[in-house]
Amino acid sequence: MMLLAILQANASVMDVDANLRTIEDAAQRASSAGAALLLTPELFTVGYAPLRLHAELDPATLPDIRERLADIARRHGIGLVYSLPAVASDQNAWHITATLVDASGAEILNYAKVHLFGPEEHKAFVGAQEPPAVVDFKGIRTSMLICYDVEFPEAVRAAATRGAELLLVPTALSAGFDNVPQVLIRARALESQLNVAYANHSGHEDVYTFLGGSVVAGPDGSLLAAAGEGAALLFAEVGTETVRAARKEVPYLQERRPELYREWAN
Repeated sequence: MMLLAILQANASVMDVDANLRTIEDAAQRASSAGAALLLTPELFTVGYAPLRLHAELDPATLPDIRERLADIARRHGIGLVYSLPAVASDQNAWHITATLVDASGAEILNYAKVHLFGPEEHKAFVGAQEPPAVVDFKGIRTSMLICYDVEFPEAVRAAATRGAELLLVPTALSAGFDNVPQVLIRARALESQLNVAYANHSGHEDVYTFLGGSVVAGPDGSLLAAAGEGAALLFAEVGTETVRAARKEVPYLQERRPELYREWAN
């Protein structure tokens, strides 16, 4: 079993120093509590404001920001998931990305958001195409999606069929979408039989009011941790034994019939 920490907080748009202080404080508290990993929300480091980021953020500053985040992980001896914009391969566009660094600050997993939500994201970013990769973190097969991605069962199933036992999801979910963390995240965890951790913003940023409501769901759909509307640092124990038990009891992944589903789709 591994203790996981989830940061729910209010970011300051375009105030990287302030946001890094919030992440550092959470890393220190999480590490002191024995957590091996801290999950932070979507684009938290720069604040969630797609059009402002597109207009104002200098991509030349990103390597330094990433190094400062790696340094936080190193100094507090904790794994860290952070989310930042990244220049896409055609150089004229941006992806929304998430990165997992280990306690030495080394990058061990990167993911770029596939499903963009709403007109502002579509104007400021491009959707990626790479599937979620899976790595071993502290003995747990770990993968990542970002926000709207997790609302598509195909995306979560892609991680699960690649062997994921823990799915880390930085998000920026607006108020009014309560059923996403309360119903959908638990359903995703249950149907693909893995742990799902979902870290959201709280409060107001730019033109957005965020729900809060960060959750961790277990592979049987049970709620392992849940936050209210305000700032919080959640903790949950996640591991592989509950995943194996769930997959043994009801073998969803083994008994899928993808060739039949392809016929149905055609």
